[in-house]
Amino acid sequence: MATVSISGVVACHRCPVRYFLERGTERTESERYTVAKQISYALGKPLDPKALWREVLAVSPGIDPAMETECTAWVDACGQREWRTAAEHDVPVSSEELGIRGTIDRIFDEEPYFAIVRSSGAPEAGIYASDRIRIACFVVCMEETLGIRPNGGVVEYVPSGAARLCIPQPRDRRAALRALAAAHRIENGDVPRKPRNAPCERCHLEETCSGGARRLSDLL
Repeated sequence: MATVSISGVVACHRCPVRYFLERGTERTESERYTVAKQISYALGKPLDPKALWREVLAVSPGIDPAMETECTAWVDACGQREWRTAAEHDVPVSSEELGIRGTIDRIFDEEPYFAIVRSSGAPEAGIYASDRIRIACFVVCMEETLGIRPNGGVVEYVPSGAARLCIPQPRDRRAALRALAAAHRIENGDVPRKPRNAPCERCHLEETCSGGARRLSDLL
């Protein structure tokens, strides 16, 4: 069985047509993620915005200079709370049973054992549904790969300086399994139809999609 990335599972949860259309395309890392990711390596230690911006420039020399202001603001937000220092960063994990894979941003020696880094601001309350699915997938992968069964994980919304514990519920696991099944069907040759609740107004493929992916036979 071919493996699907956890980000692919989340994409398929949002819209299977978008997942279908973006398969095989190389995705460029967003500038927001570049900044958030670099800040995450320093969490748990004194945060120096100037030093972190120099690191960002070393990683992405062509980044928009205006992002320095964002970097400084995010560092200030993160400086308002205490952070745990990670034991390891960027640990690849997978589940052979489910056929999924991903990389955990930060791993700790005590519960909660892991955190994922997000470049979006935190919601007013709780955790985004897509991030709950990410956590549910990583819990399974962490057990299979590292022999640790965490109760949940932390979502670190770096721009907001927020860290929120997520303990997956049955609804999160069901949503993850449905999205994973859809992704596997697509990988096996299925062409998805656009769901009724597709987030078209927020999708950069809205014009390209024009009603959903279609089989060649549908056009003849």
